[in-house]
Amino acid sequence: MLLPTLTDGCILRRYKRFLADVELADGSAVTAHVPNTGSMATCWSPGASVQLSHSDDPRRKLAWTLERVDMGAGWVGVHTGRTNAVVAEGVTQGRIPALAGYRELRREVKFAPTGHPGGRLDIALAQGPAPDILLEVKNVTLLDGNCLCFPDAVSARGRKHLGLLQAAVEQGGRGVMLYAVNRPEGERFTPAWSIDPAYAEGLVTAAESGVEVLAVRIRHTETGLEVAEQLPVDLTRGIRPKETKTT
Repeated sequence: MLLPTLTDGCILRRYKRFLADVELADGSAVTAHVPNTGSMATCWSPGASVQLSHSDDPRRKLAWTLERVDMGAGWVGVHTGRTNAVVAEGVTQGRIPALAGYRELRREVKFAPTGHPGGRLDIALAQGPAPDILLEVKNVTLLDGNCLCFPDAVSARGRKHLGLLQAAVEQGGRGVMLYAVNRPEGERFTPAWSIDPAYAEGLVTAAESGVEVLAVRIRHTETGLEVAEQLPVDLTRGIRPKETKTT
């Protein structure tokens, strides 16, 4: 997936969650939109190299958007709005074996199962070699030792999505929770037990109920993003990764 034209800079500060002050390569300073609702722990620090995209749309309050940050090992994708698109592209290209062979893909699908509060899930797959799939995608950037973790802040919405996926399984379909690891470091995925134990327990329960849990790496190229290798998933209850790093 191609990204818009990118401009280099370094981040000075992030504030009010959705704003960042960035110094561009020419020394000028701009305020950029940060399209990320999480804490962004471990994926930014003052002075870190960043890349921004620019929009000429006069309706926008901020022309600049923070796209990715380099914490020393390569790009970390912090624009969560890009993640679903690159995963959808990876599915259609057959890059995720567990999701291959489906001829129909829809985005932003409403799902209101009987007995459950309704909501939206990111992707629906149909006309394939197995039951239809409802798929939720989460952008993962939190690094804790050698583990990639989600969420990086308490996520009631994330728990609701797990319930919807369980309902899909109950109705005879496949419910798939896919964690898109959007940075180059780390060897496995685990839920962030110390940040949101309720979400972590919910993920374990969902998996025990038949929800499939996948983790794939998102690789950053000079001009875009692509789905890369699959990572191991560790749902060990209460696991605390070693060599904890914080920002």
